[in-house]
Amino acid sequence: MPALIEDYALVADGETAALIGRDGSVDWLCWPRFDSDACFAALLGRPEHGRWQIAPTDPAARSTRRYQPDTMVLETDFATAGGAVRVIDFMPLRDGGPALVRIVAGLDGSVAMRLDLRLRFDYGRIRPWTEACEGGFVARCGPDQTILRGPAAMTLHDGNITGTFRVSAGQRLAFVLSHAASYHALPAHMDAEAALAATEAYWRNWIGRFDRPTRWPEATRRSLLTLKALINRPSGGLIASVTTSLPERPGGRLNWDYRYCWLRDTSFAVTALLNAGYHDEARRWRDWLLRAIGAAPRHMQIMYRIDGGRHLHEWEADWLPGFRWARPVHIGNAAATQRQIDVFGEVLESLALAHQAGVTLSPQGFALASEIAGELERIWREPDQGLWESRGEPQHYTYSKVMAWVGVDRFVRMAEANGHHADGDLAFLRTLRTAIHDEICREAFHPGRGTFVRTFGGEEVDASLLLLPLVGFLPIDDARIGATIAAIERELMEDGLVRRHQTHHPDPQGAFLACSFWLADCRNMQGRHDAARAAFERALDVRNDVGLLAEEYDIRGRHLSGNFPLALSHVALITSALGLSGPVLQKGGG
Repeated sequence: MPALIEDYALVADGETAALIGRDGSVDWLCWPRFDSDACFAALLGRPEHGRWQIAPTDPAARSTRRYQPDTMVLETDFATAGGAVRVIDFMPLRDGGPALVRIVAGLDGSVAMRLDLRLRFDYGRIRPWTEACEGGFVARCGPDQTILRGPAAMTLHDGNITGTFRVSAGQRLAFVLSHAASYHALPAHMDAEAALAATEAYWRNWIGRFDRPTRWPEATRRSLLTLKALINRPSGGLIASVTTSLPERPGGRLNWDYRYCWLRDTSFAVTALLNAGYHDEARRWRDWLLRAIGAAPRHMQIMYRIDGGRHLHEWEADWLPGFRWARPVHIGNAAATQRQIDVFGEVLESLALAHQAGVTLSPQGFALASEIAGELERIWREPDQGLWESRGEPQHYTYSKVMAWVGVDRFVRMAEANGHHADGDLAFLRTLRTAIHDEICREAFHPGRGTFVRTFGGEEVDASLLLLPLVGFLPIDDARIGATIAAIERELMEDGLVRRHQTHHPDPQGAFLACSFWLADCRNMQGRHDAARAAFERALDVRNDVGLLAEEYDIRGRHLSGNFPLALSHVALITSALGLSGPVLQKGGG
């Protein structure tokens, strides 16, 4: 059985990523892209489904770990009776094919180490053909080939590469696992120490551009680095997470593939990146968006592949037992075909905010925005699957309607700022904006409760309603907004964290971490600054030891749950940390 989610740390090269446990085992890696098949899938099964462990032979070894400051370079220190050793893990920025480098550095005394490499392609199902080659071992399977090079004696048995070696204080041994297409030449030898220096410099130069004051600089910088690690360097697309099928409910079936680019999540990320001063990343997202949608906003999906590809067929890897026995393991995501009206509004809002910050729209971009606004006029009255991607019957979700209003409002503002005041279509959209607002206030407000509710005609509140004041639908001092926030605090909070919605399941989902940060933002807008900091810091407390957040937190089990690390959780952290520390660009347009 694998470790808990919080036992993992991330290393990445901006095109894929690996998850490494406290025990020195790489249990998840997809090569060559984030959304490629995994060659290490022990995270969703057992060691025989693929892993690469380097650790002391002493089973009593104790480990501590950290990132090198301001980098995505991971250091894991192991202490044994005979001495101490450090494993330095990183993925160099690519100059050719991808690689995972593991440098074993002796710190004290002499430590016996063991290496165990089990490559399994097709998500842990297929063992490659492996053979010795000059300097190491090469493994090939279908389109993939990898080569392991290292200074220790290693042997091949039953498809696994193993070896034992001893490291003394002052020694540094570098092991490099490189990938290339199976029909290409073997990857060239790598100078691991030079690659380490270059990797450290890359991450430090990038985060060195961040100069916004905040009360929580370490957490903010780590979240920014994590967010950068999830942005595909060639395309500019942001994936939601590097994993698939880490369960939202322990042992349950709410297991989804998040290795794709959600327009909603990226739109939230644009706000965080702009407020942090990263306009280039916002500009690259704008360009990715224009390529992905093309000239067909009517067929706009809620998510795409990292290169803008549209096909995310969902299937089950039924040979994998799942993370802590949670099945099924899903590959692909059928939610890509859902209608989620809020996405149209979120795209327009992020384009408007970027435009306000100086990331201007091209003629193509403005034409696309105009067509999206027109599409909202056509569909805003229809039911959809909502923010939380329900797989049940479509409903009239309040948040979806609010974001339809936001989309029309932001397009009108952009058009007015570009001198289109007299445009006849714009006059119609102004009228539409008022009509949507009026209908929401009439149908989504429950007079008996005195609050907005999750769906038209419903009776329950939902954490998505926290976003109503944040997007400027109503002012924070509106009595209906105040009552809605109070109801969420009363009905959806447990142990200081916020659940997405009310649940009657005997084993409920965890608290959705972004919602707790949204509550902090709302309290801050209300002038409840101490309460805002309390909500923020409670959510901050559930980060793991290297500062990473998953999708949710299992309040009863007291551990992280859902896919990991989740971009939206880190985006919400960044936005709150900056908002609680000073003035920022507001999603509501202020």
